[in-house]
Amino acid sequence: MPPNADDAAPRKRRRSALLPDLAPWRTSRDFRLMWISGVITNFGSFLTFVALPVQLKDLTGSAAAVGAIGAVELVPLIVFGLYGGALADALDRRVLIVATEAAQGLLVGALLLNTLLPHPLVWPLYVAAAVSSALTGLQRPALDSIVPRIVPRDQLAAAAALNALRWQVGAIAGPAVAGVVIAYAGLGWAYGADAVTFAVSTLLGLGLRPSPAAHDAQPPSLRGIAEGARYAWHRKELLGTYAIDLAAMLLAYPAAILPFLADGLHARWSLGLMYAAGSVGSLLVSLTSGWTSRIRRHGLMVVLAAAGWGLATACAGWTGQVWVVLVFLAVAGGFDMVSGIGRSTMWNETIPDELRGRLAGIELLSYSVGPTLGQVRSGGVAAVTSARTSLWSGGVACVGAVALLAATLPKLLAYQAPPKPAAPTPAERVPL
Repeated sequence: MPPNADDAAPRKRRRSALLPDLAPWRTSRDFRLMWISGVITNFGSFLTFVALPVQLKDLTGSAAAVGAIGAVELVPLIVFGLYGGALADALDRRVLIVATEAAQGLLVGALLLNTLLPHPLVWPLYVAAAVSSALTGLQRPALDSIVPRIVPRDQLAAAAALNALRWQVGAIAGPAVAGVVIAYAGLGWAYGADAVTFAVSTLLGLGLRPSPAAHDAQPPSLRGIAEGARYAWHRKELLGTYAIDLAAMLLAYPAAILPFLADGLHARWSLGLMYAAGSVGSLLVSLTSGWTSRIRRHGLMVVLAAAGWGLATACAGWTGQVWVVLVFLAVAGGFDMVSGIGRSTMWNETIPDELRGRLAGIELLSYSVGPTLGQVRSGGVAAVTSARTSLWSGGVACVGAVALLAATLPKLLAYQAPPKPAAPTPAERVPL
């Protein structure tokens, strides 16, 4: 026997404790299809995410015109996010996912046709942004609420980490490739490539097994949406996850002031790195997320991670060294990833299947409205003080808000994952 054989098993266990848990990928064919489809469509979507503001800048020369994209996206996302949650509980979730994916592809095709005109029009860009936001609102609750149907409950934390990894691949690679494509090939190639990715992801989605609504599901209505809101209100631990995420994004979301921070540090070259740092930190957590499958105190996990996000953001504002700023922005992104895994696991392992769509719609609001309003807050504070002051004060306020919410919502801190049933439920009998 080799002299180091006795140490091999412990080393292997330590590596497996850090590496992502691939159990959902191995056991669920539908999860594999959704993951691959998501990687492809996220990558393409980030091409358009970069191309759309670049085209608006080229056509108008106005920073205000570019900033207005966020304004036209917010209301459709809120309205159709709530309605999409009700639809996800009333319709076959696979049908809803595939239909909205195909519609997004047609929308990008329209952007391509507009770009090929001798004189591209401006108004279709805003229409496309609003419609795309509405389609995202319709689709996202179905995407979130289908996961507990295709993944066993004891693999939900692993599935959340793998799904986050899928998004991070697109968030890092997509913008980088988009810059090269737009600079050397043109906007049309970016839109065209995105349309192709939507076509491929739609075909993959057609391979998913049906995911029909419950036999007694009611048609989508305001009453049904209100029922989901009442359920969330009475589940104080769930309410705490929404409130903490909203507070963290509202008070410590830094994206709007990063250009001013880079200028203030006399390091304009670092702006792209600042935008990517959070995604890099999230990616590192996802790649070492094996430990998250063994956590049971998910409420405490969310609270500590949200406080860590705020503290890291504050540290990024306190320092005047650009490389230290980048490190703390990456640390903040890592804490945000940990919080996201905890929230997703809590929602998926406790929300009744017939309400999952509507609760996913409410959750969509917490992580979409928070960053939007957070940019307003951070920009306003920076306008009357400085970018660094806005950053550190928002981070400190985030830590305080998280502590206050944790104190007023003791059920969140006390939450523990329910024990796994002795026999798997039908939803947990995942076919290969």
